[in-house]
Amino acid sequence: MTKEVLDEREFELINIIGAKLGANQRRLSRLMNLSLGMTNMLIRRLVTKGYIRTKQLNNRKVEYILTPQGFAEKMRKSINYTLKTINSIGLIKSRVREMLLGLHKEGTRDFFIVGKSDLSILIEIVAKEALLKDCSFSKLEEVPKTAIKGTLLVCRENIPEDDLVLHNHVNLIRELAKENQYSMESSQAELAQSQG
Repeated sequence: MTKEVLDEREFELINIIGAKLGANQRRLSRLMNLSLGMTNMLIRRLVTKGYIRTKQLNNRKVEYILTPQGFAEKMRKSINYTLKTINSIGLIKSRVREMLLGLHKEGTRDFFIVGKSDLSILIEIVAKEALLKDCSFSKLEEVPKTAIKGTLLVCRENIPEDDLVLHNHVNLIRELAKENQYSMESSQAELAQSQG
């Protein structure tokens, strides 16, 4: 028996049915932002694959139920997604560590984290783990209007470049996006091998 692979739309539909969010095809199509015909096709495909079954409630109403196979596939994909996310966080954390240690080696001791985000929390964690005790890390909501002594670590999108010209800065989002191009490709290859 060949192993069926779910595409993203099928997986989304399994998640909606598993959470009992969709009472009928019309509601399912609205939740997924798909046409009624496309939703019907996906449901039939999932029934054929054995991931969901239908139960006729009356002449007009049908209930969609996740099968044990559908539930197992939902769990498998969720676990793989979680592992991929954890791996990505590890890669980002490693890259942030490299950048901080590089700036430290160049003489930077005062860091200003601009923007509240998960990335700003990750910077604080990396700073503690890297034992940068002779450095200071301060959080800022906005980019200062006057020059500061130290380096801004930009952790927020949509900050105009003109606001940053007065400061030494590292746009971490942009730097991580550059670095992540090849890292994500290798992570996807590893994930495909593990699903093999």
